[in-house]
Amino acid sequence: MDENKAENKPADISYGEIAQLEELIDRESLREVCRSFFDLFGLSIRVFSARGALLATVHEERSICRYVNSLNKGRVACSETVAQAQMRLPISPETVVHPCFTGAVYHIVPIIYDDRQLGRIVIGPFLPSEVTNTPPSLLNLDPQLDPERARAALSEMPRVRSQTAIRIAAHLRGILDLILFSGHRARLTSTMHLATVRENYRELSEKNASLQDAFNKLKELDRLKSNFLATVSHELRTPLTSIIGYSEMLEAGIAGEMTPEQTGFVETIRTKGELLLLLITSLLDLNKLERGQLSISTEYIDPRAVLDEVREMCVPEAEKKQVKIEAAWADDVPFIQADPVRLRQILINLVGNAVKFTPASGHVELSIRVTEIRVRTEGDEAEEDDGGFGAALMMAPERAVEFAIKDTGIGIPEAEIAKIFDAFYQVDGSSTREYGGAGLGLSIAKSLVAAHHGTIRVESRPAQGTTFFVVLPEAQPDAG
Repeated sequence: MDENKAENKPADISYGEIAQLEELIDRESLREVCRSFFDLFGLSIRVFSARGALLATVHEERSICRYVNSLNKGRVACSETVAQAQMRLPISPETVVHPCFTGAVYHIVPIIYDDRQLGRIVIGPFLPSEVTNTPPSLLNLDPQLDPERARAALSEMPRVRSQTAIRIAAHLRGILDLILFSGHRARLTSTMHLATVRENYRELSEKNASLQDAFNKLKELDRLKSNFLATVSHELRTPLTSIIGYSEMLEAGIAGEMTPEQTGFVETIRTKGELLLLLITSLLDLNKLERGQLSISTEYIDPRAVLDEVREMCVPEAEKKQVKIEAAWADDVPFIQADPVRLRQILINLVGNAVKFTPASGHVELSIRVTEIRVRTEGDEAEEDDGGFGAALMMAPERAVEFAIKDTGIGIPEAEIAKIFDAFYQVDGSSTREYGGAGLGLSIAKSLVAAHHGTIRVESRPAQGTTFFVVLPEAQPDAG
């Protein structure tokens, strides 16, 4: 094999192999290494890549070189020699010695890393210590050459013993190996990091696409559900209203006198119809709240009057269960700006639940007091806490009214408190059968409270009771 043709095996990037010396070497660092060797040994050093690109050079033109280059034939011979030395490619890990017509030599050291020849180091020219006479190739180079001047110039060229030159080359190659290893490690780390980032990005893109697809499907299902609820609820309300109306007329005796047994049957029909109508109304309200279509018509109202009215409405059901309802409030309770119909709906739901989940001989306490609420100021985009359990600390405090509905009922396990405001959620499936309800009341109450810029929260301990707190802002002076 021709030693001027280096092996050109392609690099396998998947195994972290490298194809070019330039990929691993920092040129400034390489030049500093060459400079240190030049300062120590006075030898010119050039580093070439496998493609012949000069990566670093530190040299000093010698007296003999300047003199030879001043001669016509010497200049040509010098250029050819230097070009041959720099372009010579070793085919083995061993150092190649390239002679010069001056008697000096170049040592060409292959740069091999990971069984791949990446480039070469050209050291010299320098005179081997064994050379004592001026070679004829120099003296006969040009008719105009002055032998004495040539000998004097040649004597200034650095002399190095062959073994010393070999050790210098080995030491330089060892330092380059360390530089190459460090560069290779950094490149592998960077490549692996980029590969990891690309893979993570690919996985994230796939997950985002999957989530977006799932979101679009859920959005469509939600739209279909909302349309279904709205359609079915409207279709059910019309005949159900008729059923309740005719039941009331029968109870009033418009169709004639009924026996006590018939009256009981009609009363059951009316009662169950009203419960079903209440459920349908709740479904319609939930659908409107989800769509943002439920209108709130606020008025300047007295919260004490509303709570007292709610208490009166819930007393009959409480007396049936032998549950006592008590109400109390402070004299300085201010007016609030609220929708009276929706506020009654909120309080009736909470008081009704308190009565429903309180056993016989228990009691429900209703109260109102003055407190503070933190409301979002103009330009503040902070989100409220989940479930209305608080607000951002940077929000401005405002005077407010707090409704409290406290019972001595069965209570709510701590692990379930965060879920009770979810639509259709029941703490215990058996409670649906025992106490009734579809799990919509608290979800609707939470949304209605939020529509009034208020908060709702709950405190509860199993077997000891539950307290719901509804906080609504005080009416502004110009309200009403």
